[in-house]
Amino acid sequence: MTNYTAGADALNALNRSDDAGTANEFTSFKSGTTFFVKALGTADLIQFFSYGIFNKVNSFVADKPSKKSAKGYPVDDLTVWDRAWKHHKDLSQEFNDYHGQEASKYRCKERFAMGFYDLTTGELIVIDVSKKQAQAIHAIIVKNEKRLDKMAFELSKQGSGTSTTVSLSPVMFPDEDLTDVQRANLDKAPDKFDMSRFDGILFEADEKQQIENLIQAGFDIALIGLERPAIGESASTNDPFAQGEGPIEVSDDDLPF
Repeated sequence: MTNYTAGADALNALNRSDDAGTANEFTSFKSGTTFFVKALGTADLIQFFSYGIFNKVNSFVADKPSKKSAKGYPVDDLTVWDRAWKHHKDLSQEFNDYHGQEASKYRCKERFAMGFYDLTTGELIVIDVSKKQAQAIHAIIVKNEKRLDKMAFELSKQGSGTSTTVSLSPVMFPDEDLTDVQRANLDKAPDKFDMSRFDGILFEADEKQQIENLIQAGFDIALIGLERPAIGESASTNDPFAQGEGPIEVSDDDLPF
């Protein structure tokens, strides 16, 4: 086995542009962020169901998603995170009791990726928002559908925790509120959004990685009939139970939306 490439593979590497194969990524959209954007259409978005615990386990989607009800709850072919959610949900007597709060950690969350044209950079961007945030943004886009080719918007995120709000507001006075660069980019924006910007933007985790993420989150996987990895195996160094720390506490302020 060699540690080099030859022939056609080497030629492909030689002729490949520097940005070839660059992975698509979400644009950071933290609270306090504002973008001046152009909306290129009314359907520049994708829906997905995400797992993760803010500041504890990075968001991911399952490589083999579970089947969902009309309200977005897993009903069949459950992932291990769905099983963790169901374990606590079945034990919960009230929405906000211990098991109710634990269930919310592992619940799949309906999210939307939305695409815009950034007037400051002249590049396409994709942001990650909750369903309610996406609905608020989309309502403004649809309201102005016939004038999108001429309009600029201010996309903003403010607040924290469950009080976080996202807004999309028309720029009423572009000659005053936009810079020369932003006005120039508004004029030369593409006619439509490149939907390939959504390709590969979501991190897919297989069952092994999902189990490791559950352990990292502090869930005792024995509760759903899984065997905990032996010391020294993958994920054991991130296991709070192995270190005697117990479950991770997550407050409302830890939620991403």
